Amino acid sequence: MAALTTPGIPTPVPLEVAASARARRRGLLGRDGIDGALLLSPAAAVHTLGMRFAIDVAYLDRKFRVLAVRSMKPGRVGRPRPRSRHILEAEAGAMERWGIRRGAQISVHDR
Repeated sequence: MAALTTPGIPTPVPLEVAASARARRRGLLGRDGIDGALLLSPAAAVHTLGMRFAIDVAYLDRKFRVLAVRSMKPGRVGRPRPRSRHILEAEAGAMERWGIRRGAQISVHDR
């Protein structure tokens, strides 16, 4: 399992990586929550159709810099971000707790 860090996170956050097309399509569907975050790579847009909980979505560029952060309730379709190459998903409220906001630099590490 991988982990993510930012200057605002005192300890690494567990990170699942969805690199295959199948894993990206499935995302967080069918789950009741997530411990940590899910990285969709590559990805430029997400939806929450059929999801059971609200999520925070961080759109990342190719260098893992945050382009935008949005909260999405279940049943929504997000707009694509043209420069987005990766998307980070977590339970609603997590991004704020971790200090992930526009301009933040995300680091991904193997554990």
